[in-house]
Amino acid sequence: MTYRVCFVCTGNICRSPMAEIVFRARVTEAGLDELVEVDSAGTGGWHEGDGADPRTVAVLEDNGYAGGHTARQFQPSWFSRLDLVIALDSGHLGALRRLAPTEQDARKVRLLRSYDPAAGDDLDVPDPYYGGTDGFEECLEMVEAASTGLLAAVRKDVEGRVA
Repeated sequence: MTYRVCFVCTGNICRSPMAEIVFRARVTEAGLDELVEVDSAGTGGWHEGDGADPRTVAVLEDNGYAGGHTARQFQPSWFSRLDLVIALDSGHLGALRRLAPTEQDARKVRLLRSYDPAAGDDLDVPDPYYGGTDGFEECLEMVEAASTGLLAAVRKDVEGRVA
């Protein structure tokens, strides 16, 4: 049975596609790509059908990541097929939990940086959209740092299903 993870930010053109692409690379490196499906979406539909922000693409490519992306809006009906919904900031966390049809679905929503022990109390990944390239680079650093802990948690869940 496939384990499904969806990353969610506001417009699905900066933070969540970055997290999707980085985490998919981690899943592939770990040899879990046959067991784990990774995608992303936005809380809003403003950018539906658009590609990732060019600054996101540039920072990812500069750091050895590749992958296409088309923005889409998160739908409450997806909760039933998802195992984990990863919010990029506390605003997304609240919005997603309000969208959840059941309490069980609401428990599937987690903040990305909660998987980074070095994050401390600041668990939001800042929105780089209105800034320069340095904000996108900072976003990538936060995503990469949290991906290690997230991969460990997903691996444990996947192994629990197979055992």
